[in-house]
Amino acid sequence: MAISAPRRQGGGVTEPVRIERDGDVAVVVLDNPPLNLFDAPVFDALERLAAELVRLTDPADDARARAVLVEARGKVVSGGVDVTFFRDIAEGPEPTERGAELWRRLLRIARTFEDLPVPTVFAAHGLTLTAAFELALACDVLLAAERASFGLVEIVVGLTPSMGGPQRLAERAGPARAKELVFTGERYPAAVLERWNVVNRVLPDDGFAEAAREYARRVAAGPTVAHAATKTLVATAVRQGARAADDVVPEVSGALFATEDLRGAVRSFLAEGPGKATYSGR
Repeated sequence: MAISAPRRQGGGVTEPVRIERDGDVAVVVLDNPPLNLFDAPVFDALERLAAELVRLTDPADDARARAVLVEARGKVVSGGVDVTFFRDIAEGPEPTERGAELWRRLLRIARTFEDLPVPTVFAAHGLTLTAAFELALACDVLLAAERASFGLVEIVVGLTPSMGGPQRLAERAGPARAKELVFTGERYPAAVLERWNVVNRVLPDDGFAEAAREYARRVAAGPTVAHAATKTLVATAVRQGARAADDVVPEVSGALFATEDLRGAVRSFLAEGPGKATYSGR
């Protein structure tokens, strides 16, 4: 079912998705020119990379990454999925079961990103379609350049987005907006999706890449264990209700008092005062 081979550069094979390290930030780079299409090699690389991110963010590792940033190379973030990938399933044997297995696989990738115990940030500098948009929705924070636009355009091939997009749009923007965006298959500017609470922040085009990196570095410098607790509380509230989140507070927030994050921050606050306190998170 392979659609295209990984790019070759200088005689070697270059992965279409890779991880780079920027201090405490693990940077996921999508680099599959010219359009960063999601094809078989990209999905394979994402699967391996998701497992690697679990290892890199392991709370037991003092050298772990404390935030994850997803960015792309080129003029667009992604033009979507290579449609021949869908053709091979639809025209091959057992299309229903093979289609179901594809969605199970892609949802595992999205949920692995979503469940990482550190803040995850997606930086969209341009056009972001289908699977790339769905991966962005699995991240905690979606930053967009002014010129960025987004779309779930699967209707053009008779599909509904099935890497988690509709349900995560519903979490962010509500069910009516989620259905509108999917039903129309239109491309939406970053400013519109910021109003709909899909995009967290729209940043200037000039300097966007560095601004996104700086944002990721800033959240990576925060209290990592507390950030993980925040993710647990928010996810529980969204999916089970505020009272259910209340029920897990004693366990996830009580444990924060045993962290060096809290101890160091409290000592610094008391010694240096508000606005001057510094500490090294874990």
